[in-house]
Amino acid sequence: MKQFHIFLLFIGFSFAAAAQPSLPKIDVSNRTSDHFVLQLSSDRWLGAPDSIDSRFKSNSRGVNVYFMLDKTFKSNPKFSLAAGLGISSSHVFLNKMTAAINGTSGLLAFKAVDTVNRFDKYKVSTSYIEIPLELRYFSKPQKPNGCFKAAVGVKIGALVNAHTKGKTWVSPNGSTLQDYSEKITSKNYFNTTRLSATAKLGYGNFGIFGSYNLTSIFKDKVAADMKLLQLGITISGM
Repeated sequence: MKQFHIFLLFIGFSFAAAAQPSLPKIDVSNRTSDHFVLQLSSDRWLGAPDSIDSRFKSNSRGVNVYFMLDKTFKSNPKFSLAAGLGISSSHVFLNKMTAAINGTSGLLAFKAVDTVNRFDKYKVSTSYIEIPLELRYFSKPQKPNGCFKAAVGVKIGALVNAHTKGKTWVSPNGSTLQDYSEKITSKNYFNTTRLSATAKLGYGNFGIFGSYNLTSIFKDKVAADMKLLQLGITISGM
């Protein structure tokens, strides 16, 4: 949790900066306090052992959707606090490897399937209901759709779904044997709550963001201490 303590310290300094003496009055009466946020990301599990890390495909991705409410600081309208509710999903693709998330042993088994029949496409997917909390900065708060903006924050999430999905059964040499898919759903090995640190930069209605798990994806001792990193674009400003 050392990273979390450092992050809280950073938030504290940010609040101190926001609480400086009042600036000349800025009219933000026409500023919308609620908005819809869409994020598209490239996903990666950090901390995976080499046997798993070498099997990640580059097309792993995520989609996050939030509804946010924004409250401007009266003492300095360039800063605001925002909170919301939404859903975060991640789809991590594995190359010639499976994850037995419905297993009954004490360890989550990741199995290489290079030399046997397998699925051509295989992914591990998770979905969380999340509450994002942010400290935001707008260079021109009276014109939020035409200015530079930045934010730091945290997200608190609860796992609602975890599954693997394989598509197209192929031979070891990649020849198609059967065109079908298989989906296995289980939360058995996953942490059902998570805490993530977030950061955003943008201009107008577009920006970039990063999200990093402060808690492990999987329960303690069932797998390596892996944490999800999402990097991507934000549509709808913040």
